[in-house]
Amino acid sequence: MSRVGIIGGGAAGMMAAIAAAENGHEVYLFEKNEKLGKKLFITGKGRCNVTNASDPDTVFQNVVTNPKFLYSAFYLFSNTAVMEFLEKNGVRLKTERGNRVFPASDKSSDVIRGLERALQRAGVRIFLNTEIKKPVPQKDGSFTLFMANGSKISVDRLILTTGGRSYESTGSTGDGYRFAEAMGHTVVKTRQALVPLTVKENYAAELMGLSLKNVSVTMTQGNRKLYEGFGEMLFTHFGVSGPLILSGSSYSAKWLEKGEVLLSIDLKPALTEEQLEQRILREFEQAPNKMILHVWGSLLPRKMVPVFLEYCGITGEKKVNSITREERRTLIRGLKAFRLTVTGTRGFQESIITQGGISVKEVNPATMESRLVPGLYFAGEVLDIDALTGGYNLQIAWSTGYLAGISIE
Repeated sequence: MSRVGIIGGGAAGMMAAIAAAENGHEVYLFEKNEKLGKKLFITGKGRCNVTNASDPDTVFQNVVTNPKFLYSAFYLFSNTAVMEFLEKNGVRLKTERGNRVFPASDKSSDVIRGLERALQRAGVRIFLNTEIKKPVPQKDGSFTLFMANGSKISVDRLILTTGGRSYESTGSTGDGYRFAEAMGHTVVKTRQALVPLTVKENYAAELMGLSLKNVSVTMTQGNRKLYEGFGEMLFTHFGVSGPLILSGSSYSAKWLEKGEVLLSIDLKPALTEEQLEQRILREFEQAPNKMILHVWGSLLPRKMVPVFLEYCGITGEKKVNSITREERRTLIRGLKAFRLTVTGTRGFQESIITQGGISVKEVNPATMESRLVPGLYFAGEVLDIDALTGGYNLQIAWSTGYLAGISIE
């Protein structure tokens, strides 16, 4: 039996603690906040999208960075295993659109309570309001944990589950990266992911609050296509957000460091240019003497019409019967490719997750143990592995946390 220290009481840390304790170890879980699962509490707008019930192929397709690293962890503790674990611990679940799994109560607090019950049953010793300032490996293979209050404790094995840098108010302040670097590990550059994007054009701000559904977006830099997706997006005072944009940010963030990215929105993906032309001609024939501003409402949300016409360089007061063929072509091209220039991302405080982290090349994917420091393990967002929205990032936390916990000898 080993004495196991776990730094970070989030999803990965709690799961690692439960797994290690149920495997017969003496487990100490250290959390610098006043309660466990502080970030878990706010995920999914407080509803907590605990996992995704899709098949394994779909799960891995939604992992953006280093999906192959996750194979061992996922197949050992899959989405099905997570759901069974939570149900067994009193958390009733439901599956919604896109196979997203939530607690039936829509309360993240129920998930945290279920985990706390499992921690208590397993005999995990929990230390709240306890900040670890520095873990130091010893020559005998143990680790000395130096605490902010001046005390210290020795453990045989150490698991770092300190999270990333997103939502710093929950305690994700990059401690794990500093700890890992001090012990010789490489930290891949961290950046915001699943984050709203800023744009150059001022017409995004004019559309603030407008949500577009069933649109396609493409993000490119030069000739390189970075992302393509279909779904819902939102205009904001600084640029764009919403599910489509958050996903796109995970693929474009590193390219934005090199320069601007072109965002092209297909406002009518279900229609070809020819079909759009026929529809526009029908609209025009029915109201030839009306101003174009007043006959465009069936094609676009009302708030978008004046902005769109300005984008196309056509005055809204122009009569329909005086619209030229070339102007009609311009309108069609605008509907199929409404373009914005993405200049950057919002900060870590608005970023759902962190991209980058401890290099997975230095971690054994079959155990989550460091290849450089025996007895040191990693799990969760502190690793250079991230996924899209939909419950996939929490699945990474559960799977890697469980694997780290049961791998300890």
